[in-house]
Amino acid sequence: MTATVEEAGEALLQRPPAEVRHAEELAALRATDQDPRPPGWQLSMRAARRFIVGDEQDGISRKFVGNVSLVERALVTLATNRGLMLVGEPGTAKSLLSELIAAAVSGSSALTVQGGAATTEDQIKYSWNYALLVSEGPSARSLVPAPMLRGMAEGRIVRFEEITRCPLEVQDCLLSLLSDRVITIPELDGPQGLVFARQGFNVIATANTRDRGVNEMSAALKRRFNFETVFPIADFETELGLVEAEAAELLRQSGVEPPPRRDVLEVLVATFRELRGAAAQGERMSTVMSTAEAVSVAHAVGVRAWFLRGEPGGAADVVACLAGTAAKDSPEDLARLRRFLQQEAPRRQGPQWQALHEARHLLAD
Repeated sequence: MTATVEEAGEALLQRPPAEVRHAEELAALRATDQDPRPPGWQLSMRAARRFIVGDEQDGISRKFVGNVSLVERALVTLATNRGLMLVGEPGTAKSLLSELIAAAVSGSSALTVQGGAATTEDQIKYSWNYALLVSEGPSARSLVPAPMLRGMAEGRIVRFEEITRCPLEVQDCLLSLLSDRVITIPELDGPQGLVFARQGFNVIATANTRDRGVNEMSAALKRRFNFETVFPIADFETELGLVEAEAAELLRQSGVEPPPRRDVLEVLVATFRELRGAAAQGERMSTVMSTAEAVSVAHAVGVRAWFLRGEPGGAADVVACLAGTAAKDSPEDLARLRRFLQQEAPRRQGPQWQALHEARHLLAD
């Protein structure tokens, strides 16, 4: 059967949003969802939880590997008048969780503000089409809504990524929005000058603990959020399974035929866990050796081996791909990685550990 234009377009997307990737599951959940829904929600809270943590009996895949009670608390927060703040180390799937929640609750995760030093209040609330503004003056037609205004007007979840990367005065533009649930547009007269939040509106913000102190949130803004910490995956087998599944999907999208070798991934994941301090004998890195980074390295290993040699990747490819991850923050991290390969890898059992040790010379100076 010939693919439609829409299907062909989706196939070219590197990473479709959650509501597109999991459209069939969302549709199935909506069709069978008989539980009570919070006002403005697309799914009930129970169905939203099943969408995120999975339900094998109904064929719903698990999308977030983490504490189920964390997901439940996050959903409960969004059904109240408090915003949700997800904090944690980089690579702990905070953004993924916010995306999945927004897709389940609002049917769309597209209303997103990416925080940064250059983020302005206009990018959060609204701006103007200046050609129309000059020719017609302030009007609803010349208004350009930003994610926060759209989320309030449409009753949807708004995602605010890396909020602590924004200047403090930009962060504080959320104070009245989260308290009064209204955006005031002084340039417009009458009812057009007030945009009230519809049922279903709320905010999910994320903050990186490595950025703590860069732009510390004000106490007033903190009071308007419930804080939930997303921790790294504690169980080795769970993390290994996640890295294997995510890397296999990325390799498939990259045109790599063979799936990643599990014995190679075992060495990779164990190395990451040791270097980030998950095991007692490892040396802690200043670089965050997160699960997301492990997936990225596994992807690079497969791409390197397949397109350069036509085979699945091995431990030597792991070493070659690790340097760019391990030396991001400090040159000392590269030395720590060398010491790990020199001293710790030979103590481990298995041919891939031996290959990892023998390939230590591949680390760039």
